[in-house]
Amino acid sequence: MIKNIQEWLLLLGIYGGVVLIGNWIGYDVMPVGAVPGMLILIGICLIGLILGKVMPGDIPSVAYVAIIGVLFSMPWIPGSDLVVSFTNEVNLLAITTPILAYAGIAIGRSWTDFVKLGWRSIVVAMCVMVGTFLGSALIAEVILRMQGII
Repeated sequence: MIKNIQEWLLLLGIYGGVVLIGNWIGYDVMPVGAVPGMLILIGICLIGLILGKVMPGDIPSVAYVAIIGVLFSMPWIPGSDLVVSFTNEVNLLAITTPILAYAGIAIGRSWTDFVKLGWRSIVVAMCVMVGTFLGSALIAEVILRMQGII
């Protein structure tokens, strides 16, 4: 169990660093201001992962993470206003972007498999991402214009 916790801490630390950099570059939030919120989020994730291992039953860790996050942010929980104010400094999109990138790579099973695919697959992936983005933007533009919002 100690080895798992060490692994989780390492991975969450790396992920937290990437999120802080993305938060800084994309949303002009200085990393120093977002570190307390990131540490709270990492702590919530770590507690959820530990509970997922030690609790009986087949409940996934993500459920524990969600429950703990909701509980820590409830208005009647002491210190929740502090938790909410600190975590508000970490932008949601700065959190989701690295997760989605990791999930995309994880689909390929491993980094070595990803590297074996070669540079052509990276070009194809970039074209798919750009096409998806442009398609989504076009649909949003049309719908918002039809509704008179823009």
